[in-house]
Amino acid sequence: MIVVHYLEKSRAHRVLWLLEELGLDYEVRTYRRTKEFRAPESLKAVHPLGKSPVIEDDGRVIAESGAITEYLVERHGGENLRPAAGTEERLRYTYWMHYAEGSAMPLLVMKLIFTRLPSQMPFLLRPFARMISGGVNARLIDPQLADHLAFWKAELLRDGYFAGPTFSAADIAMSFPVEAGLTR
Repeated sequence: MIVVHYLEKSRAHRVLWLLEELGLDYEVRTYRRTKEFRAPESLKAVHPLGKSPVIEDDGRVIAESGAITEYLVERHGGENLRPAAGTEERLRYTYWMHYAEGSAMPLLVMKLIFTRLPSQMPFLLRPFARMISGGVNARLIDPQLADHLAFWKAELLRDGYFAGPTFSAADIAMSFPVEAGLTR
């Protein structure tokens, strides 16, 4: 049985969604974040970086959302969740699978950090931190995020899904960036 190491308030829910789409049995082991919003040390017993999501399947430990998705689709009959090789849709699928973590999430994490930064500072430094964070958000992050959101909208209006006219694992991969981007 597949074991999902699930860190609360993380991107691990995409793995659960994919497992449901594939109709696979799985066990969830939930981990709570520390007061500092970090993963607990106990996750390092599963994977040296102590990150989530991580799955275990047939003695293999697989980390990273994209790698987990590719593994599950390939190993467990998810061809209906991945366009056929050699097609335009497959190229788009590959693009969005990499884009989700490689382009979208770094920007969204940066937004999160600069938004939370002032509240983490000592009281007397908070006004300065708000000023700096606000400037970074307004001048750097928000304009880029607006470009990304417009790009997503155009792609979804084109065919209804990220990789073409049918639902795919790329849509699952993009679910967290879309959700995070819309709540900015």
